[in-house]
Formats: sequence, C-alpha cells, structure tokens
Amino acid sequence: MALRKRFADNIPGLLMSPMNLDTRRIFVAATRMNDGKTTTCLGLTAALQTMGLHVGYIKPIAQRIVQSGDDQVDEDTLLIEGLFNLDIPISAMSPVAIGPEFTKNYLENPEVIGPQLKDRICRAFDRAAYGKDIVVVEGSGHAGVGSVFGSSNADNARVLRSKALIVAAGGIGKPIDEVALNKALFDKAGVEVVGVILNKVLPDKVEFIRDFAGRGLRKLGVPLLGVVPLQETLVYPNLDQVADETRARWIHQPTGLRRVRRVVIGAMSARRALEYLKINGTLVIVPGDREDLLEAFIENDGAKSLAGVLLSNGLLPNEGIIKRLTEAGIPIAAVEAESFAVTARINNMSVKTMRQDADKIPIIEKMIRESVDIPGLLKAL
Repeated sequence: MALRKRFADNIPGLLMSPMNLDTRRIFVAATRMNDGKTTTCLGLTAALQTMGLHVGYIKPIAQRIVQSGDDQVDEDTLLIEGLFNLDIPISAMSPVAIGPEFTKNYLENPEVIGPQLKDRICRAFDRAAYGKDIVVVEGSGHAGVGSVFGSSNADNARVLRSKALIVAAGGIGKPIDEVALNKALFDKAGVEVVGVILNKVLPDKVEFIRDFAGRGLRKLGVPLLGVVPLQETLVYPNLDQVADETRARWIHQPTGLRRVRRVVIGAMSARRALEYLKINGTLVIVPGDREDLLEAFIENDGAKSLAGVLLSNGLLPNEGIIKRLTEAGIPIAAVEAESFAVTARINNMSVKTMRQDADKIPIIEKMIRESVDIPGLLKAL
C-alpha cells in the first residue's frame, strides 16, 4: 500500500467506518471478470448525473495499476475521472494500490496493515462523498476478491455501510448460480444485495431472460433491475489495444480511432484478398514478404475499409512498399510472432473501455439508462 498522505489527517486515530453515513451509496460487484462492472458504473454515473444528482465515485482496491502524476491508481478510475467532472482527487477515487509485495507484507503483519487499510478506504470515501448526493463504489471483481488481505468486496461494502448491486453475464442457470454464491458472501458480511443486472444478453433473448431469470432471482430474494443487451461495438477493440496486446511495433500509426471488427490471416491470393476490403474494420495479419497482398491493398484504396495491417513473422516488405502503404493512409505495425499465434492472442483478449473510445461512451450511457431500473435502484438505497 502506497504511503500517501491520508485524507482528513486532522481526524486522529484509525477509522473503521466512514464518518459520512448519510450520503447514499451503492457497491457494484460482479460475478466474474469482464461481466461489465466498469461499464455499469460508467453508465450509472452518467444516468444519475442526467437526473440532476451530484455523483461521487470510488474504487477502493486497485489491481490493474497505472501511474497518474504521483499516484498509482486503478485504470478504471482513470477512465471515470477522464469522462466526468466529479471534482474528486484521483487519490481519493483509488486509495489502495495492490502492488507485487502487498499480499506478502499484509500476511506478515495483518494486525497493523489491516486497520490501516480500512482507515485509508474510509477516509477516501468521505472525501469522494463530500458534497455528493450518491456515491458509486466499484468493486474489484466477485464478492470474495481481496479476501487474502482482509479486504474483500463483501468486507469493503460492509465497512462502507453500503448495499450491493451484482452484475452478471446474460443467461439463466449459470448467472443465477453465480449470483447465489456471491450473495452468500455478502449475506455473511451483513451486506444487503438490492438487485442484479444481467449484461451482454443477445438482443432477441432480452424478454425471455427478463422473464425466466427474473423468476429465478426472485427465489433468491433479489430483484432483477436490468437486462442489458449485447452491443457489438463494445466487444470490438481499437487498434491501439490490439497493438498493445500483441506487443506490436508501429511503423505507421494512424491518427484518430480505428475499431477492429474482424481479424483475418493473409493466406489468400491477392485477387481473393479484395473480398476482405468490402467489410469495414478488417485487420489483416500477414507476413511482410506477401508484397502481392500489400500491393493489392494499396491499389484498391484499402485505407477506407482496413483497420490496419499487422506484419507478422518478423518480416517486413521493402521500403518502397512501406512508403506507399503509409502514403495510402493504411496503418501498419509489426510483430515477431507468427500469424496464427497473433490471431489467437487477439481473439482471446479482454476488451476494456478506454478513455480514447469516444464511440463507445454514448452507447454505454444510453444502454444503461434505457435498460436498468435506476429509480428502483435509488428507492432501494
């Protein structure tokens, strides 16, 4: 835990609960990674602001850490801070960063570090809640994440005196089983689960899931507050994310956002390759010695439809081809790995919403506003 200056340092001792017990708060957890927890928090924050509420945000535990000035913070917190004018210090929105030695240090001295951890979270919450009508508290995964250092999502919701909202992937049997498991941990911590949101539901299954998953959740004593349809744009990475995931080296990096909607391996003839120019957002992975394909992309205005070209196998075309690709406006990056390994890595990557994803943000805001019973949620707090 970074030894940053505590908030409200004039308040002596160690806080075991926030001083602010009046501001409404909701702890958003998920049943698994990548179920849409951050997307839900983003959409909720936007929707609540639209309703005229002053909204605070905090993610007590940071696991995917990025540097923000002098502070190590969670990348999701950096996203929220960049999108909304919340007037909260970033260090209060992300008070605890879990570094490589954190768990070891905690287990060596839990009696000292445990209370310090709770104190830091409580003080940060009080700062995040200052002047707000409601605070969105984002968890770090399922209810048990953080148990090893005594600060699980269920523990943190209890410490912050917050009720919980669980986000799960769409379906009936599996998500309800996972909600039951997570609810048991919240119940044990004395935290009320006020609702469930089912995310990434196929659009033609929304009403079916709403009906039957709703019945199953009612048996658990938890209302279904939202069924959010799958939005294809949200699952497509941008080209920068693909480059980061594959550790690619940019040769010609584009300006503006390029969304990768399809990935193909350039193992076809040059004539056949033209078929792939008919679909926008195609990323072609091809060894650099397939200059016939690269020529075809240049001559047939590939910049209009291609997301980019990823040169594989550590092979580059001649400098004349690279110059013409650049002049044609086709993004180019290069990797050492072979084409199939690169394709597998892209297909298995987790796609997070980033600050530069300007096309995604309005979709998320509209999706949550229209699919989630926000008045019902507020009534339950």
